Amino acid sequence: MLKKEFDKTNLPSRHVTEGPSRAPHRSYLYAMGLSDVEIHQPLIGVATCWNEAAPCNIALNRQAQAVKLGVKSASGTPREFTTITVTDGIAMGHEGMRSSLASREAIADTVELTMRGHCYDAIVGLAGCDKSLPGMMMAMVRLNVPSVFIYGGSILPGRLNGQDVTVQDVFEAVGQHQAGNYSDAELDVLERVACPTMGACGGQFTANTMACVSEAIGLALPNSAGAPAAYESRDQYSIASGEAVMNLLEKNIRARDVVTRESLENAARVVACTGGSTNAGLHLPAIAHEAGIEFYLDDVCQIFKDTPYFVDLKPGGTYVSKDMYEVGGVPVVMKELRKQGLVHEDCMTATGRTIGEELDLVEREADGKVIYPIDAPITKTGGVVGLKGNLAPEGAIVKVAGMTEEEQVFSGPARVFECEEDAFEAVKERAYEAGEILVIRNEGPSGGPGMREMLATTAAISGQGMGKKVALITDGRFSGATRGFCVGHVGPEAAHGGPIALINNGDEITINAVTGEISVALSDAELEERKKTWTGPRDTIYASGGLWKYAQLVGETYKGAVTHPGGSKEKHVYADL
Repeated sequence: MLKKEFDKTNLPSRHVTEGPSRAPHRSYLYAMGLSDVEIHQPLIGVATCWNEAAPCNIALNRQAQAVKLGVKSASGTPREFTTITVTDGIAMGHEGMRSSLASREAIADTVELTMRGHCYDAIVGLAGCDKSLPGMMMAMVRLNVPSVFIYGGSILPGRLNGQDVTVQDVFEAVGQHQAGNYSDAELDVLERVACPTMGACGGQFTANTMACVSEAIGLALPNSAGAPAAYESRDQYSIASGEAVMNLLEKNIRARDVVTRESLENAARVVACTGGSTNAGLHLPAIAHEAGIEFYLDDVCQIFKDTPYFVDLKPGGTYVSKDMYEVGGVPVVMKELRKQGLVHEDCMTATGRTIGEELDLVEREADGKVIYPIDAPITKTGGVVGLKGNLAPEGAIVKVAGMTEEEQVFSGPARVFECEEDAFEAVKERAYEAGEILVIRNEGPSGGPGMREMLATTAAISGQGMGKKVALITDGRFSGATRGFCVGHVGPEAAHGGPIALINNGDEITINAVTGEISVALSDAELEERKKTWTGPRDTIYASGGLWKYAQLVGETYKGAVTHPGGSKEKHVYADL
């Protein structure tokens, strides 16, 4: 590729590399082996969430080297840096999960601070696990520099007794083990084969959901999200991403030229039609917030409501991310959406072309097995549904992918738990009854703190064969791997005095995902009377440190549980300083 000349007059890196006063700064760059040419080229941040916590992040370091090759070939100078990740699979079911959602903000903040501190001109961001994907995209939109996102890739499924297995099966096997239906020896075999390679969880859980979002929203190259981490093609996508960011820099196409109200709607469509994670209802508003766009849970859920569900992926369906990739991936999914006019085609993408122009290049069609034709969907509405009512005035969310319409209505008495541990112990001891609605409160962003996911509890219920016999409601979250009638993101959260704080054992609750209702059989007057005797938020042990700080700053769930005023309040754009 021919070397290009870039005018750095208006690029942030001029503050580090240009003019006599920057001689000390250039000394540091020479010390790292950079040439004169490299110093005066644009400086491109290559941000990864690499760590040794789990397989989802372990390949990011290698992929970053491929990104750097692409940047170099297109006349840029890559500068690699890392940030944190909290991997949900490891954090699940114990105190560690409190750190998960807070890590999203820490990722966005640290990427922003690193870019600002070193005056990098553009960014390629690599992420592998649940919160690292939205955190990286939030930083891109906040900085508003030319940006390309690339996913680390999913794990290949394990094989046991001729069947594909994932980590979801292991979580559910714990429930079966507790019920006496799974032996120690069987559990030992399953845990050793379920995760055979590097990569993020293979079903349409949160990581793969947000990977699909990265493509649909336009920040990632088409089809780059689907290739499993173990595939050699991931390196080709990484090289291409490095080249792509230099093209965006040359054309001055920035993150907010890509992330618009319309592209957020495109992303929500893809979440809905693939039966994606309920966590998208938290992360899409947070990404929008960075651009100063009001795109709240209600807006996301309205799109879910009128989008057909036609991609048969786990946990509600049959297949894993690798299978969708091999039949055409997100481009084929969006091509189906376009057939019913459900795609905004003028949205810009990381290629420098519009989504419509990219879809014109897609030759493959829905295979009818993993990706159904949109005119013959699995169900006529999306796999995720928003709920509202006197139990959740600010809304709630539930994944219904794979559930019949009959299974989407549930009424029963409440059994109330003050935290997830209490609920998990009750499930383990079978101290609950069929027909009940389990209410887990004090697990919201502020009250938890940290808005923990409840996969350990929901998987145990499913493993006990009770997944269709009870429902569960929480002001916390659910893993993208959760199945069953599980309602999360109930707002206002208990710590803010929401109605979920006022529920007593035996109160009759109705959840109707068909009509979008979540209500408790109490009058407004009764709820008001209970509010008078409410003693306030439950005290927690987190009185200092990062989780305390997060609890003080975090806002409402329906707005994305964000911790700063966002794009609408900013007084400058980083790239123009």
